[in-house]
Amino acid sequence: MAETLLRTPFAPRNVPADAECIDVYGYAAPLVVTDPVDEYTAVRERVGVLDFSMLLKVDVRGPGAVAAVNGAVVRDLAGVAPGRIAYGPVVNDAGGMLDDSTCFVYGPDHVRVIGGPGMPAAIDGATAGKGLEVRHLREEQCHLTLQGPRSREVLAKLADFDVSGGAFPYYTFRDGVTVAGLPVLVSRMGFTAELGYELYAPVEEALDLWDAVFEAGREFGIRAVGAAAIMMLRIEAGMVMGEGLEYDESVTPWECNLGWAVPAEKVAYRGREALAAARETAPFRTVSVRLAGGEDRATGAPLHVGEDVVGHVTMSVPSPHLGFATLGLARVARQHAAVGTSLVARLDEGDVAGEIVATPVYDPERQRVRG
Repeated sequence: MAETLLRTPFAPRNVPADAECIDVYGYAAPLVVTDPVDEYTAVRERVGVLDFSMLLKVDVRGPGAVAAVNGAVVRDLAGVAPGRIAYGPVVNDAGGMLDDSTCFVYGPDHVRVIGGPGMPAAIDGATAGKGLEVRHLREEQCHLTLQGPRSREVLAKLADFDVSGGAFPYYTFRDGVTVAGLPVLVSRMGFTAELGYELYAPVEEALDLWDAVFEAGREFGIRAVGAAAIMMLRIEAGMVMGEGLEYDESVTPWECNLGWAVPAEKVAYRGREALAAARETAPFRTVSVRLAGGEDRATGAPLHVGEDVVGHVTMSVPSPHLGFATLGLARVARQHAAVGTSLVARLDEGDVAGEIVATPVYDPERQRVRG
């Protein structure tokens, strides 16, 4: 399969010749670059680099750009100040999840949306016929994300602007700046529950950017991070994914931990009426489940309370934060979704006892990302 997949601009640096790769939106992503536990530890304790170039990017400019995009996304962009980022669902007419995306608001006439494959068609539909300039940028821009408690120190060595927490707060971005002398857009966010930044640059600058970041991070033990470590990080952080994992088009935001992003006052956006109707009736919830065994083999396993099947594990990993106990995200019937509920995962090798635990298990107050 890997031979048929596209390669990101960073592939010469982060895809070993013998790497096992998975398909991420048509691109080859290495499961492991060096060692998954070391890669995980680098992000939790030092600094790691993740290649997110496979994410889709749609830039919309022109009079009323934000208003047009606002009709396609659930979050209300009308009140988002220039330079800030809004994260939330993109849904279909029935309120089913198409994507979870981030919107970079430059001002009323310019917004950029970053997300997965369910997002672009929604943005194209909302902006069609409105005289706006819509550009799809994935093939033009590389996307490197710098994550971990030492990430600010690495970026500070390279950036031409103030990266301190006060000057560059969480969920803001800076465009028209340089990192290592290269033109970049930098956002302060990530997918790991750690302090982090995401860097976007022209694809022709990708390897120079990578090399500069690694040189600056050498003293901090910087590591490239593959998909296996990313999954451990994101499940500990309770961060959801699509592609049939925590959501697909049959799942509403209420069922994949994104109900908080559904605004009460926003009056016009795709799927609004369906989401309002589903608020009290959506049958499932996404929860964290700690199991007595199974590690990644518990992915997909049905979950039982007594003889009743109440849901399934969407993805499971050995969690370093929990001493390598098995931790998963799971979709569970709402009446069985309370923290403390005991259940059983039915694996091929036998039943494994488990319990629903609070989400997220790592840094539940989200203090590290805001540090």
